[in-house]
Amino acid sequence: MSPLDHRAAVAVASVNGVPLNNATESLPDEELRQRACTELLRQAAMRAGLLSGDDPAPEGGAISEAAAGAIEALLDREIAVPEPSEDACRRHYAAHAARFAVGERVLLRHVLFAVTPGVDVTALRQRAEACLIDLRARSRDEAIDGADRFAVAARELSNCPSGAEGGALGWLTTADCAPEFAREVFGDAAVGVLPHLVHSRFGLHVVEVLAREPGRQPAFETVSAGIAQSLRQQAFATAMRQYLQVLAGRAAIDGVALDGAVTPLVQ
Repeated sequence: MSPLDHRAAVAVASVNGVPLNNATESLPDEELRQRACTELLRQAAMRAGLLSGDDPAPEGGAISEAAAGAIEALLDREIAVPEPSEDACRRHYAAHAARFAVGERVLLRHVLFAVTPGVDVTALRQRAEACLIDLRARSRDEAIDGADRFAVAARELSNCPSGAEGGALGWLTTADCAPEFAREVFGDAAVGVLPHLVHSRFGLHVVEVLAREPGRQPAFETVSAGIAQSLRQQAFATAMRQYLQVLAGRAAIDGVALDGAVTPLVQ
């Protein structure tokens, strides 16, 4: 093996001897965990007689069509999700009333640290957290060359075109945002630089809420079906985690930690 080949080699993780990656495939921890969870389920489907024992091992994390169908059948059989009661739905509605507001608007600006192919996510997070700490530690009115610090940070650091405008996004509704971004920004009363990084499919955001306009609260009956579905999904995700923990406890797993792992099939 040449010195270059030696540098390229990485540890190979496995579940019961089935490799999850190859010696030149370095994967983020989350992707490796997802592959491990899927392999646990694939092997469980074999033991349950739902999948042929000669089903090919995944390549590049991709399982066969037969394995995907067998895993679905396995989950239907092994994971029972109770139907949420009306009382449970009403309690959820009362506890999260602001989330159901219709027509809520927020005036935002942000600094985006974009996650792009090949980016060092750990280093990116450290930069984002340093920016967040700096902006929260200083007065909003503290200016640099006539501009407030948030606007300067957006111009210098943001990977969003809005950086040229000091990070300004204008007035937004939930429909204007990615769902995961909206969940962290809307349905709250906080104004100012939010105390945590906001995660989205685009990356890590330092967000400042400049103003809020509350929405109209809908009647429980108009949102009850959506609440019930949300509670079913939460119950399924909890049951899935517990089932995976049981499978992992019975398996020989090398090179990957599955604490808190969730299979992509749940997402």
